[in-house]
Amino acid sequence: MALPLRFDGRVVLVTGAGGGLGRAYALTFAERGAFVVVNDLGGDFKGVGKGSSAADRVVEEIRRKGGKAVANYDSVEEGEKLVKTALDAFGRIDIVVNNAGILRDRSFSRISDEDWDIIHRVHLRGSFQVTRAAWDHMKKQKYGRIIMTSSASGIYGNFGQANYSAAKLGILGLCNTLAIEGRKSNIHCNTIAPNAGSRMTQTVMPEDIVEALKPDYVAPLVLWLCHESCEENGGLFEVGAGWIGKLRWERTLGATVRQRNQPMTPEAVRDNWEKICDFSNASKPRTIQESTSNILEVLHKVDSEGVSQNHTSHAVSAATSGFAAAIGHQLPSFSSSYSELESIMYALGVGASVKNPEDLKFVYEGSADFSCLPTFAVIIAQRLLMNGGLAQIPGLSIEFSKVLHGEQYLELYKPLPRSGELRCETVVADILDKGSGVVIVMDVHSYSGKELICYNQFSIFVVGSGGFGGKRTSEKLKAAVAVPRRPPDAVLRDSTSLNQAALYRLSGDWNPLHIDPSFASIAGFEKPILHGLCTFGFSARHVLQQFADNDVSRFKAIKVRFAKPVYPGQTLQTEMWKEGNRIHFQTKVQETGDIVISNAYVDLVPSSGISAQVPSKGEELQSTLVFGEIGRRLKDIGREVVKKVNAVFEWHITKGGNIAAKWTIDLKNGSGEVYQGPAKGSADTTIIISDEDFMEVVLGKLDPQKAFFSGKLKAKGNILLSQKLQMILKDYAKL
Repeated sequence: MALPLRFDGRVVLVTGAGGGLGRAYALTFAERGAFVVVNDLGGDFKGVGKGSSAADRVVEEIRRKGGKAVANYDSVEEGEKLVKTALDAFGRIDIVVNNAGILRDRSFSRISDEDWDIIHRVHLRGSFQVTRAAWDHMKKQKYGRIIMTSSASGIYGNFGQANYSAAKLGILGLCNTLAIEGRKSNIHCNTIAPNAGSRMTQTVMPEDIVEALKPDYVAPLVLWLCHESCEENGGLFEVGAGWIGKLRWERTLGATVRQRNQPMTPEAVRDNWEKICDFSNASKPRTIQESTSNILEVLHKVDSEGVSQNHTSHAVSAATSGFAAAIGHQLPSFSSSYSELESIMYALGVGASVKNPEDLKFVYEGSADFSCLPTFAVIIAQRLLMNGGLAQIPGLSIEFSKVLHGEQYLELYKPLPRSGELRCETVVADILDKGSGVVIVMDVHSYSGKELICYNQFSIFVVGSGGFGGKRTSEKLKAAVAVPRRPPDAVLRDSTSLNQAALYRLSGDWNPLHIDPSFASIAGFEKPILHGLCTFGFSARHVLQQFADNDVSRFKAIKVRFAKPVYPGQTLQTEMWKEGNRIHFQTKVQETGDIVISNAYVDLVPSSGISAQVPSKGEELQSTLVFGEIGRRLKDIGREVVKKVNAVFEWHITKGGNIAAKWTIDLKNGSGEVYQGPAKGSADTTIIISDEDFMEVVLGKLDPQKAFFSGKLKAKGNILLSQKLQMILKDYAKL
């Protein structure tokens, strides 16, 4: 048998513990080793009167049985005093059972202000005051268990108890929020709706029923919810007569009552009423995030179907709303520089790993084909937006806590340099009125000098700012495309780590929503969520791996729609469909089946259409002349050099951060050979260096070892062989 649940050393405060349910809780906790504070004001069930006898009797009963308890006679409205009693007597507070209550039953038309106020003061405000007084102590000790007492009257309503039912449902709302805010500190809060005999229920239940509904049948649930081994948090339970049931919210699938090119009308609501109220296949939202995400999914569906806006109210014209003035607004241009370090940090942030050999080119700067992941381009482009760029747009007055990243488009005109500085030009391309919100379409063009490298389009959804009478669609917005209706051609999975968001944010997205549990709770999430653009990077990497052999030069464009959040530690599953050079995809959380990126695609450059990655002609590189000279001199001394070196060296000469030319010096075969291009077999050593630094080394102005340790020269393979090469070239080539 499992060990009995014990509370040795735990300090429990039970309010309203002079009789009924509270007495049963206090006695049972004490029997199982807890130190108990027995609170009771001593009045009648209407809250009239005061006395110490009720609490004293329960304390004495506990002590007679060998337990430890102290009495408190204060009103729950003075919560600090109740908690102070626990701290003075036992030095801590671990568990609070908010049980105290009174009744002032009246039909709604007969409820006085006094009847309304005193019920709320005792039930709702009292639960708040006592819990708040204990809260900080629980946070410091990283432990707490709280019970709120609601009622079937609060859940379902009951004639003659409008004041009582309102307060009791308010208690449930309080519990729901405390469960979210307390989770990170190991504070659990649950709500019970008990059916039990007490001074209060005597007025609404027959005497024989009151006797049958013993408080002893409720106490076991309370003790289990308060035990340290119980993980339940934010639950609602009805309990009585030995039966316990858990309640949850249920919601119909509902109906979208807006039709194409027609206004939304009350008649449309009437005509869809049966569907709106149909609980077949109902959903069961557990969080505010789940609730709102479903609404946003409907908005995406409505937008894709081109449904018109609601004309039932007087719309403000776009010209007078201030939004029209913002369209076409050019934000200040900015330069965004990055090094190989930032590129590697980003790659690690979106799941690239040394456990996959094909990822080495993204996480090791010494790799012969080191490359930036194409989606790193969004990091470069978003820096102005992350630094408050939206606030600089005239005519926009929005609440930034309601800003969501709706969609993202990225197009590359050439692979990103491995390091460099790009100048970014940002413009408000369009503003769309979605009724329930506004979509701000931001275009960012990024240049290296005068050459356009990439283009980003951010679609930013602002909840609750719509209805100003603006247009709903725009030809400037890159359209999302639904995935094919057939099984996917390929599926790749990657598990995110618990530190994924903490790692990704180092690339520049410092939103505390992704790292701070308190901030995430305020936003309605049970814990910090992963950045949408991090999931975006995982998905793009999967497509690049599956259909382009990780060749970044084949990556042309990507478009995604963000559907739902991901929590760090969940597994991302990218489902892909190939149709020509377009790879459609959607991304799911494997554990839940939720689609988190939808209506997405990547466009690839055909493998046959890829030109050599040479941004400038070979004769324009100074190194070309040097390799030619080395080749000529080897004709005379090649066999002697081959005997001493016996190695093949592959050189990658870069220009502007890209590989501009590849050369091979073969000092292993025959009489040696120098030729342009990669090694015909395998190279023993690969050296990566810019054309400029190569000439500095050749002219003796840059020491090769210093170049290596400063990062200007990179080598892979048998690095020690490069010392032989240096010696041979110096002795024989006279360079």
